[in-house]
Amino acid sequence: MRELTEQEIVRREKVEKIKETRNPYPERYEVTHSLEEASHLEDETKDVSVAGRIVFMRKMGKMSFLKLRDIDGDLQVSVKIDLIGEEEYEFFKANIDIGDFIGAVGEIFTTHTGEKTLRADKITFLGKALRPLPEKFHGLQDPELCYRNRYVDMIMNEETRHRFKIRMKFIKELRNFLDNLGYYEIETPILNSKASGAVARPFVAHHNALDLDVYLRIAPETYMKRAVIAGMPKVYEIARCFRNEGMDATHLQDFTMIECYQAYYNYQDNMKLIQKMLQTIIQNIFGTLTILIGDKTIDMSGDWPSVSFRELILKYANIDIEVFDTREKLLKKIQEEHIELDSETPIEKLGYGNLVDYLYKKVARPHILTPIYLTEHPISLSPLARANDERPQITDRFQLVVNGAEIVNGFSELVDPQEQERRLLQQASLKAQGDEEAMDMDYDYIHAMEYGMPPISGWGMGIDRIVQLLTGSENIKDVVLFPLMRPLDEK
Repeated sequence: MRELTEQEIVRREKVEKIKETRNPYPERYEVTHSLEEASHLEDETKDVSVAGRIVFMRKMGKMSFLKLRDIDGDLQVSVKIDLIGEEEYEFFKANIDIGDFIGAVGEIFTTHTGEKTLRADKITFLGKALRPLPEKFHGLQDPELCYRNRYVDMIMNEETRHRFKIRMKFIKELRNFLDNLGYYEIETPILNSKASGAVARPFVAHHNALDLDVYLRIAPETYMKRAVIAGMPKVYEIARCFRNEGMDATHLQDFTMIECYQAYYNYQDNMKLIQKMLQTIIQNIFGTLTILIGDKTIDMSGDWPSVSFRELILKYANIDIEVFDTREKLLKKIQEEHIELDSETPIEKLGYGNLVDYLYKKVARPHILTPIYLTEHPISLSPLARANDERPQITDRFQLVVNGAEIVNGFSELVDPQEQERRLLQQASLKAQGDEEAMDMDYDYIHAMEYGMPPISGWGMGIDRIVQLLTGSENIKDVVLFPLMRPLDEK
């Protein structure tokens, strides 16, 4: 057991003292206004009841000031001995610390410095903090400590509270936009018998009751399309997904994404939809379409251009993927140019599509600032996407890329079950040869497709990634409330 600090010992002693007259952890408290609401009330509004955590306190002889906080705001409270009574005031001075929760009832007024304040005529103790908060001027600044102790980070840092309010507003606006267009929000399985829905390395678990190895959901895609087969033409899901791959400033293994599908659309329809959707959401949240990221300004307004894989790789690496159009040719050219790809799988084991993708990510993506739609993906990189009618070696697919990050991925869906079966068999062959990111064969999905599918286009967007972009956060963990961290030695 760890050794307690002097402050922690004192706070535990206060809990025992509080127990002599009241319950230090009461079951409820009646609130009439949030702290934010109370801070906008007219002066002389009476019988206002608020509650929150004390983050500042100045105790004096017969009058004290404290500040209560929650995610939405702060409110100053004045505590006077002649209003709450001598006994309660002495209890307050002796037992209440910064970090504790209290409730207060009283009248709103404005101090001579212009600060809205609740003049308390009653205070109620609502919970003791056994650990002290960090020193107020420095707060919690170390990034790793912020990730591990997000609850303290949220208490102390306004910037953190602001980031997560933006995240919550973004998801709310996203739902509103799609709901207003008649989309149904559905849920799909997290545990799957097949690692399907995207090209990625899965997490494997074991289902004891069924004695079956299962995969954590890579993406909800194939089940979303099953829903369209079932007769739901517009569906979306905000889904927790899991990919057992590398971790960096823009990637986490468990993340939140939205996938959305509409019957009778093609990929170009969805490119228009996504542009309108994101511009609407960003305007509603920020009141502007100009995003500031460090010293960079990104304009999200106007029509976003389309650029092909071939154009970008030719521009930044001088490699024409229409000339180097096989795995062997492209691999040899990459090695001749001494380009090191950031792949956990040895590049000699990657299929052609993954080679193209990693090459683009290495040489071209870091140069992209303003929004573009990346198009014309190789068919082997898109086993669930529809082949282009005129150029069957590429797919009708797009990715929205902003500031060097892929924000949205979408395509016209493959709805031919025989072609889908052929492609998944190719993926299974690649997996057998060592490409861990290739997909499994999924005959249950093929079975569903054989009942018939309309034309469909779908897209997926990483919620964490888009919020990271909109908040100018350096690390994706900055916008994930409780990111997974390597455990510390509890001793």
